[in-house]
Amino acid sequence: MSQTIQELLGDEAKGLFEHECKTIDRGRLHLPGPDFLERIVCGTDRNQRVINSLARLFEHGRLSGTGYVSILPVDQGIEHSAGASFAPNPDYFDPENIVRLAIEGGCNAVASTVGVLGAVSRKYAHRIPFLVKVNHNELLSYPNTFDQVMFASVDRAYDLGAVAVGATIYFGSEQSRQQLVEVAEAFEHAHELGMGTVLWCYLRNPAFKADKDYHTSADLTGQANHLGVTIQADIIKQKLPTNNGGYPALKFGKTSPLVYEKLTTDHPIDLCRYQVANCYMGRAGLINSGGASSGASDLAEAVKTAVVNKRAGGTGLISGRKAFQRPMNEGVELLNRIQDVYLDDSITVA
Repeated sequence: MSQTIQELLGDEAKGLFEHECKTIDRGRLHLPGPDFLERIVCGTDRNQRVINSLARLFEHGRLSGTGYVSILPVDQGIEHSAGASFAPNPDYFDPENIVRLAIEGGCNAVASTVGVLGAVSRKYAHRIPFLVKVNHNELLSYPNTFDQVMFASVDRAYDLGAVAVGATIYFGSEQSRQQLVEVAEAFEHAHELGMGTVLWCYLRNPAFKADKDYHTSADLTGQANHLGVTIQADIIKQKLPTNNGGYPALKFGKTSPLVYEKLTTDHPIDLCRYQVANCYMGRAGLINSGGASSGASDLAEAVKTAVVNKRAGGTGLISGRKAFQRPMNEGVELLNRIQDVYLDDSITVA
């Protein structure tokens, strides 16, 4: 194992690397690997063009041929605002620098808006797989709502050369059922055209904050994942769980006590394993998000998230602000350190 990875994790290294998962055994999972497309995807109803597109994504960048993915997402300028996102490094107001960071950082794909990717598509769409995010929540409208608006069509994403489309559903929001209908239709059309699908499965409801914030509880995010694979997302993007017990704490919905007695513990790898289980036991890849930039601790946080995701049976990491809110050479270094976790054969599935 890389000494750098151990040093970054510090006192947490032992607990992460020596943990044995006794909740959902790894033997029950469909794990990432060089043969994942042949072993899993080729047995689905996806047409050959979708398989070709997913192959292009999985076989690009430093993680090519491993079954793992590292994606750079830069769509934060819509919801978080361009000022909040790019003021720390104004170079990224320019779409070309976003794509350059993904290329130089060895990513499998770059995910962004139709505006960003369309601005440079003829120069770069053949050099790195494009993932077009077709819906967004914009917070310039007042009062703010937890809604997603279609900013781009699936056909437009196809025309500019994307291998996949991405979308967000805010599960738990008042508009979530309408978003389910819109995204399910968009994903069906994307598959018809031969593109893969990636779903941002996020929770949004003020009521999900009680004694603690359950927007990242394993049980609720796990159910969001399960809804995401139900509408045939090929890859699920989810925040790393930070707690559990959302259902009993909020006193709504249905679950089983076995979720807490048998299928999860308080260990972060076990909590993430439950997220993977809800992605049809790994038939749809789980990629966890890197989260907001917090400064000097970003590298250690990103590496920890990657270790938890990999040991849980996940498929990779999608990290944006931690990479682009700093000079490009530092962003490249951070992306490479994340990828090193997935390239290190000594870091195994728990």
